Amino acid sequence: MSETGLILRTAQQLVNYFGLINPDHGHFADEHGRLDITAAVFRAATGKTPNAFLGNPAHARLLVETNEPTMAALAWISRVLPTDPPDSGNGDDLIEHLAGWLAQTDPHLGHRRPGTSDVIGLLERAALAADRASSIPAQRTTDTPHTVHIPGPRRAA
Repeated sequence: MSETGLILRTAQQLVNYFGLINPDHGHFADEHGRLDITAAVFRAATGKTPNAFLGNPAHARLLVETNEPTMAALAWISRVLPTDPPDSGNGDDLIEHLAGWLAQTDPHLGHRRPGTSDVIGLLERAALAADRASSIPAQRTTDTPHTVHIPGPRRAA
């Protein structure tokens, strides 16, 4: 199991235990402990849910974006979503991609918003993808030429 896969599976457990926040709430978490996908992944990676997640979305976003394991896990989630991420001009906006998927009705889900079980399934698909990618052996390169001498038949003198 990869480190990212472990983070994503822990986030599954957090969403299952604490519940999923209403996407209209506007924050990463609420006072009842419910989390959005980003907050669940951050908490799985760090073990903490900062107070900024409850009332300061800009600071919460900065905390998420500066945490490499969280961003790596969010990238895997974004890759397995059936929608394309929005382009913010300086690369894909992973946090907005996930928030947009949660807030919109999804034709893949019968034109309803994703629920807790959908998010748990999404996190599992992302974990499996991350695990599979980490188990692929590194490709051999031919950057350094290797000369192998194969002796030919001996000539009579």
